[in-house]
Amino acid sequence: MSLPSTVHAITISKTGGLEVLEKTEVPFPVQKPDELLVKVIYGGVNTVDTYFRKGLYPVPSYPQILGAEASGVIVKLPTDEGVLNDQRFKSRGYRVGSKVIVNKLGAHAEYVSFPWTSLYPVPDDISFEIASSSVSHCLTAITTMTEAYYVKKGDVILVHTVAGGLGLAFTAYAKSRGATVIGTTSSEAKAVIAKSYGADHVILYTKENTVQRVLEITNGEGVHAVFDGVGKDTFLSNFDLLRRKGTLVAIGNASGPPDPVSPLKLSAKNLKLVRPTLYGYLVTPEETDAYLAELWQGIKSGLFKIRIERVYPFSMEGVREAQKEISTPGGTLAGKILLKIADE
Repeated sequence: MSLPSTVHAITISKTGGLEVLEKTEVPFPVQKPDELLVKVIYGGVNTVDTYFRKGLYPVPSYPQILGAEASGVIVKLPTDEGVLNDQRFKSRGYRVGSKVIVNKLGAHAEYVSFPWTSLYPVPDDISFEIASSSVSHCLTAITTMTEAYYVKKGDVILVHTVAGGLGLAFTAYAKSRGATVIGTTSSEAKAVIAKSYGADHVILYTKENTVQRVLEITNGEGVHAVFDGVGKDTFLSNFDLLRRKGTLVAIGNASGPPDPVSPLKLSAKNLKLVRPTLYGYLVTPEETDAYLAELWQGIKSGLFKIRIERVYPFSMEGVREAQKEISTPGGTLAGKILLKIADE
């Protein structure tokens, strides 16, 4: 197979607004002995991409290829004999031409080369579109609702921005565990979508007081846990709507990072505050394989109904529009955004 000497990628050479996003030509990735070389088909666009672009999360160096989620096909296997003979590597069934998903910064390029532990095999009957929509949202829901706060039957939880891709995944997974889901969103149209995924109560934060409504719904008790990807705009109010011994899972910073808070803020109701990342739950092959098995089963069973809102072209204009849409408060987005990087 003939491979090019350069590839196109979505990059930034500095932090800033949408204007720093570029589509540039970069050298073809050098494959290290423990890495899989992959041709990328679709890239998942997520709020975390904007964190790297703005400088909220640091990058190793510039220029930096953006994107931390993608799907593609294996072009070359690792050359390290130790890797090829590793039982866990062999159990995943990697082969040239098979589908994988990428869970690592630098995914939005025509070809990538990453350690095999950052690339997960995809069942043949899962499409590239669905695969590239599942890591950031569905795996985050599974891991966070298992380890940050174990959602169980009888729980009442609050999910902020419940109609976004992550919010819908949280809702579906929490309902499968038997929880009551309260969600917040910006419009009636998005509330309808959230309810179709199982949300029991949806609060229009543009018209209603979230704390007041949550306390009304829970008869003054508050919720067992809050899953908050908004950050600064909602962070402090979460303390008012949690019940005694409740848990605040701060999972994102869409409105900016929350201001510092004293640990004493937790003591009034013996609350817990957790700030997890997906990467921290997918460290060992054993952890990753167990969660992947649950992910694929959840998709095949219909538990996770991936809603792809839009697919943008692999261009500077496309990625700028995608990041603009995903970071617009109160916008129309309800589901997942993808970049179409190459044909299958």
